[in-house]
Amino acid sequence: MAERGLSVRVQQQAPIPLDVEFTCDPGDVLAIFGASGSGKTTILRSIAGLYRPAHASIRAGGHTWSNTAAGTFAPPHRRAVGVVFQEYALFPHLTAIGNVMTALGHRPSSERRSRAEKLLTLVHLSDHQDRRPQQLSGGERQRVALARALAREPAVLLLDEPFAAVDRTVRRRLQDEIDELRRTLDIPLVLITHDFDDVVRLATRLLILEKGKAIACGALADLTSRTDLPWLRDAVGLGSVFEARVVARDRQRGLLELAFEGGSLFAADRALEAGATVRLRIAARDVILATSEPQGLSLHNALPATVSAIAGDGGGDHVIVQLVVGGVRLLAEVTRDAITRLGLGVGAHVYALIKSVSIDVAGAEIS
Repeated sequence: MAERGLSVRVQQQAPIPLDVEFTCDPGDVLAIFGASGSGKTTILRSIAGLYRPAHASIRAGGHTWSNTAAGTFAPPHRRAVGVVFQEYALFPHLTAIGNVMTALGHRPSSERRSRAEKLLTLVHLSDHQDRRPQQLSGGERQRVALARALAREPAVLLLDEPFAAVDRTVRRRLQDEIDELRRTLDIPLVLITHDFDDVVRLATRLLILEKGKAIACGALADLTSRTDLPWLRDAVGLGSVFEARVVARDRQRGLLELAFEGGSLFAADRALEAGATVRLRIAARDVILATSEPQGLSLHNALPATVSAIAGDGGGDHVIVQLVVGGVRLLAEVTRDAITRLGLGVGAHVYALIKSVSIDVAGAEIS
């Protein structure tokens, strides 16, 4: 872990069972993903100093915030942490700029207003700085909350279900803005969510939580391409997530050309700029396998691949096949009969067939 990174270990049996250990480096976004009641928010509150688990070791920005073995506990106001809550937690009687200035007490009074103005500009709210929360939309209030969290100049930024109170359109816009912002912040970000769309759009690392216990933790692309995570399969459906770059947009054909570590793909057209970095998610059920390159089909994507693993689904009729395509791993969900008919085994060379309309592309659209 980098010295300015975040290191967390929390354990207890009751009242909320917890058994979690993870790290997050500056520039990374660790998504803690799990069902309601799995302990996600309790972990976040432990990092912020709002909850004291029975056993904890929490270190951030080169400082120890909690160490129960040594009797160390820094209260919330002594932790350089910014928190964005799902319910915003803004002061209703203050303007947007007033809310941000409340988090700037560590700065000289002469600097606070100008700093607050810069932060509101950063979250695209410079025109609304004199409005009170009731005069702002849900998305705008969340931006104020984000600016206020950044005002503390945090060593760690914590996002607790930050999009839960906004509709899908606003959610996507906020996701784009936070993704743009996190690329400029050299601090760890921890995202608490139960919506896998948030994970796909923002996370670089993923921790899967069930009943307070970490089931798996690692790089997003690695975890989403594993065959041995039935919890993830049952919760959201298996599907690989990886980054790609927009090569070109062909409006006439209705296609985006995308380059990734394994070659190139064509997806359905979106208003994305050439050169933009995007996230792709390809569901395992949308990948068809062939032992030879097909001809005369309507699909645009036939990727040469090698079978790297085959796993059953606990005795059912479906099988998960892990494929290596260049530097990327894909998953395909097929029947046992298909494995037998194609004679597939580890090391077999196949083609992964993917329809353009089956590729989910997440990225900031051209306004």
